[in-house]
Parts: sequence; C-alpha cells; structure tokens
Amino acid sequence: MLEWLEELLPILVLLVIVAIVMWRLPKVDLGHSPEFLRRRFLNWFPLGMTYAFLYMGRYNLAVAKNDLADLISNEDFGNIKAAGTIVYGVSFLLNGPLTDRIGGRKTMLLAAGGAAIANLLMGALLVSGVRHNIVLYFALLYGVNMYFQSFGAVSIVKVNAAWFHLRERGTFGGIFGILISLGLYFAFDWSAMITEHAETQWVFFVPAALLAVFFAATVVFVRDTPGEAGLKDIETGDGVEGAHESVHKGGLAESLAGIARIGGMMLRNPIILVIAGIEFCSGYLRSALMDWYAIFKVQTHLDNFIAGNWGMVQCIAGILGGVVAGVISDHVFQSRRGPMASILYGVMLVGAIAMWLTLENGVVLSVIVAVMMLSIIGVHGMLSGAASMDFGGKQNVGIVVGIIDGLVYLGQGVQYLTLGHMVPSGEASATAASWAVWPLMMIPASILGLGLGSRIWNAKPAPKGAAAH
Repeated sequence: MLEWLEELLPILVLLVIVAIVMWRLPKVDLGHSPEFLRRRFLNWFPLGMTYAFLYMGRYNLAVAKNDLADLISNEDFGNIKAAGTIVYGVSFLLNGPLTDRIGGRKTMLLAAGGAAIANLLMGALLVSGVRHNIVLYFALLYGVNMYFQSFGAVSIVKVNAAWFHLRERGTFGGIFGILISLGLYFAFDWSAMITEHAETQWVFFVPAALLAVFFAATVVFVRDTPGEAGLKDIETGDGVEGAHESVHKGGLAESLAGIARIGGMMLRNPIILVIAGIEFCSGYLRSALMDWYAIFKVQTHLDNFIAGNWGMVQCIAGILGGVVAGVISDHVFQSRRGPMASILYGVMLVGAIAMWLTLENGVVLSVIVAVMMLSIIGVHGMLSGAASMDFGGKQNVGIVVGIIDGLVYLGQGVQYLTLGHMVPSGEASATAASWAVWPLMMIPASILGLGLGSRIWNAKPAPKGAAAH
C-alpha cells in the first residue's frame, strides 16, 4: 500500500501544480463569448492531449533503452535517435506546406494514427524475439514514427492560429509548454512505471493505445476554424507580408507554386531565420538534458528525488518555464519573444558551466538540470508555440512551424550524432566524472542561442501590409 502511495504522490503534486498554474494564468479580455471560450477549450484540449501522447510515443525510447542495455549501447541509442530526429527535421519541408494545404485537423490525425502504428510495430519487434540487426530495425521503425510525429507540432499550431488572437498567444505558448511537459511526464515516469510492472514492449503498446483513443477524440471534437465549428471566425491580429496568399487555392500545380513562393518569402525573413537558429540550439540542448540525464542517472546509480521522478520534474519545470516565458513576453515585453529567449539562454549558459563544476554532486547537479529544463522548454514553447503564429500568420503558419520546428529536430540529430558518440558507454559510464564531456558540449550551443536571442530583442509582428520590426 505504501509503495502505491509513493507512486501516486508525484502524480498528485503534478496535478496540483497544473491546476494552480492554469487558474493563475492571466486573462486577456478580447470580448470572446462564453460559448466561444467553451468551444475553443473543446477544440484545443483533445488536440493538446493528442500532442502530449505523441511525446510519450516519441521519448519512451530512452526508458526502453535502459531496459535493453544488453542489446542497445549508448552509441546505438544515439544512432537510433539521430536517424529519427533527422527524419523529423527534414520531413517539415513537406509536412509544413501540406498542413497549410489540407488543414491541421487532418494532419493531426495522420500524426496520431501513424505514430500509433509505428509504436505498435516497435513493441511487436520486441515480442518477436528478434535480436540480430535489432538496432537497424529500431532505427527504421523510429524513423517512420518520427515522420508521422513531425505533423504534430505543425498541426496544433496551425489549428490554434485560427482560434487565438495575437495578444493571447504568449499565454497559449505557456499552455503549449504545459502540453509538452505532460508528454515528457508520460514518456519518462509512466514508461518507467510500465517497465517495473510489465515487459518492455508495453512501453510502446501503451502510447499506441492512448493515441488511438485521442485519434477518435480529434475526429469528434477538433475543427480547423471557429467557422467550421459553427461559430464566427475571429480576427487574429497577426500578419506578415504576403499573408493574404494561400497555398489552398487552385490545383496542385498552383498550390506547389504558392508553397515555393511563400516558403521563399519566409526564408528571406531575417526574424524567422534567427528564430529558427535559436530553436536549432534549443533542440540540441533540450535533448542533451532530457535523454542523457535519464541514462546518466541509471548508469551512475544516482538516487535522489529528481532522479527518481525525472518525468514529473521535467513536467513541472516545463510548465513553469512555458508559463513564465509566455506570460512575461506578453505582459512585460509587449508580446516580444526575443527578451525572454535571451534571458533563458543566459540561464542555460550559466547552468551548463555549473553542471560541469558539480558533476559529482548528484543532488546539486539534478537541481541545475531541472532549472535548465525549465529554461529550455520555456524558450521552445514560446517560440514554436507563439512566435511561429506571430510571424507566419494563420494562413502560412504551417510553413513557418516547418522551418522552426524542423531546425529543433535537426539540432537534436546533431546532438545525438556528437554526444551519442562522446559520452561513455559500458563500464566506463558508471562514474559521474567520466561524463564531463556532457555539460561541456552544451556550452557552445548556449552561447550561440544567447547571441541569436539578442538579435531579435525588439522583433514584433506588424499588421498586414506593414513590415515586421
């Protein structure tokens, strides 16, 4: 009985934190009717939970790796993750414009359905007992999983761009951070509980089943625009040059030409390119913390509250980071995202240096890692969840998210190909001191992210017909 209470305590703490944060989120009164607010919740909540369970079906691999240490080395893990994250990043070149063409609801269904099948197949691979070439098979299946996963962020931002005004989006960036954080909690702590009570394949089967449930919820509740839900469409207050163009118009040839034209316009936008560069660094740093701490704590036998509840700690850190970043950017910096990105990257730089200095002090190291997770999820939720809508406009947001989130996962791929081959493996990984390369490799990315954040300190979207500044 006490064992179950110990397992339930982190969940209760997490629920209390989420409830308090949601209750205290600042409200921006834009005159939305109660009916609109209720219907908007019914739209973004199942969409958001689908996204959270996509995260569970994406990062569960790190927990499975700890259970399969005799089959998958640290280097193998880096190669599998690199294959998947590079597929994810490159897929945005197709999936971002495709989302703008067919709508976020349909592409979220592709994400949930495809990821569910891929996770089902990864679990079936373990059940089959195949051990020869298992790293290759996992790399292939994880690549398929990540292709479909790449629709997730584009879809949720695409749909919500039509439902949230510019002045609400910083706060929604905080909500976006909460959803990401819940997914991390599901991926790490729920998966760890699954491995304690069941065979490793259930780490893949459970998210597959949950994604199937929310696939159905998306079909029933989610609509691309308020108009499609029987309400009046709202003026969202965003805009960039060419926002009146649409990749939906005309036949396939016209749509492809529109995609090329708008994509070229976005790539020539210096603000979007700087944001994409910041998010490349965010992807590198987030995965360096998230996955390698999960492996570090097991291989060095780290035993403290944070190590034992890594998913919950990431979730709380991410919630606080996302809400703090989004709310302050809206209410202190007048919806400018650059100042908060710079501040949080300053925290990342100090944190990486502090990690290197305290690597053998497990408790202090764990606290530093938690603070860094708060910072990096805050940056990611704010830039991918809010800035992409700000500077893309609701019509072209898929292309913008494609550029931005694609760079996040290319950053992750670079991280896995570098750190994955540099961190110790086998018996050499048992001492904390042998992991010194881990924090050291985070310092350059932190410096680059800080420098890029300062470049967009004053950037803010302008109304249609005016240039962003």
